[in-house]
Amino acid sequence: MSMRNNYKQTILSCFTGYIVQAIVNNFLPLLFLTFQRTYDIPLSKITLLVTFNFLVQLVVDLVSAGFVDKIGYRVCLVMADILSAAGFILLAFLPEILPSPFIGILICVTLYAIGGGLMEVLISPVVEACPSDNKEGMMSLLHSFYCWGHVGVVLISTIFFKVFGIDNWKWMSILWAIVPLWNAWCFTQVPVPTLIAEGEKGMSLGELFRTRVFWLLLMLMLCAGASEQAVSQWASTFAEKGLGISKAAGDLAGPMMFAILMGTARALYGKYSEKVNTDRFIVLSAILCVLAYLGISLIQIPVVSLAFCGITGFSVGIMWPGIFSKAAVHLPKGGTALFALLALAGDAGCSSGPTLVGLVSSAAGGNLRTGILAAIIFPVLFIVGNLALHKPEKGN
Repeated sequence: MSMRNNYKQTILSCFTGYIVQAIVNNFLPLLFLTFQRTYDIPLSKITLLVTFNFLVQLVVDLVSAGFVDKIGYRVCLVMADILSAAGFILLAFLPEILPSPFIGILICVTLYAIGGGLMEVLISPVVEACPSDNKEGMMSLLHSFYCWGHVGVVLISTIFFKVFGIDNWKWMSILWAIVPLWNAWCFTQVPVPTLIAEGEKGMSLGELFRTRVFWLLLMLMLCAGASEQAVSQWASTFAEKGLGISKAAGDLAGPMMFAILMGTARALYGKYSEKVNTDRFIVLSAILCVLAYLGISLIQIPVVSLAFCGITGFSVGIMWPGIFSKAAVHLPKGGTALFALLALAGDAGCSSGPTLVGLVSSAAGGNLRTGILAAIIFPVLFIVGNLALHKPEKGN
């Protein structure tokens, strides 16, 4: 049976797209120590790979607004999956073949980061354009799949390494490539709707830049990314200290707890969103985020800090998908350009949040709590921005 007329299949493919995005962002860091040992690459160079991955995705966010509508959503989505798969498959071969293993890894990161960046720009507008009774709930549910993907990548990869040995990591990389390859095929079969109907024209970049609400949405998106990653990036450190466990176990416990609670918040909102006032829910979540930041910063008991890390994960869950949904309501003609620039702002927040924490912590003699306290500016600005954006809607 052809899937072409079934939008449920489109939404399932979009859910899988966010799992691909999770593999893109979370698989490689599990191999850092292995790369250091196997290829004799210094750790300072290896950590550059994460920065490079996000930088490539930022560039794709920026330039995609210009070409996605011309090429078409379907072609771009299939291309995004194929590039992601190519990155994972080549990761098993290029570091061995090329004179410099680091350059080999960098090429693979570039390929799958282009795929991940395209996916991020396209998936949300496609889901928003699909016929649905509950757009906000669907958007939140969609974004929960990134969290489940994150948890799945870490768990499945860790079990694989335990059973077959970390030296067989190349097989795991090839196995992960199956997910985007399958999804590429799915996107050739399903209907792919666009936000702007055929014959209609979306807002130009100039029109967006002249709209006050657009700049407010950008600021909110930056704060959403920063609020999330400022704590997420340091969750393993808190787990290590709080539970007195090894770094490897801390890397598993901290970020996984954060991701599970963030995914839970998104899934719960996806299920019950029709029964709650979205604007109120987003602001209350941000207030909870501020309280969690205060808990991490001011309560000097490590286990309690770890618990507040988890609460932060729950509180930031709705921020990113919530702003995407608000953007579609406030700027219905925003089209691909709007979603591309929102993704860009979100990614900029994802890097600026942890950076601020790191800089302030260093200035305070390595005190991580001081860094987290400084980053409270992001959820506070998020609350202020939401109150400025809020306009009463029917039924609320």
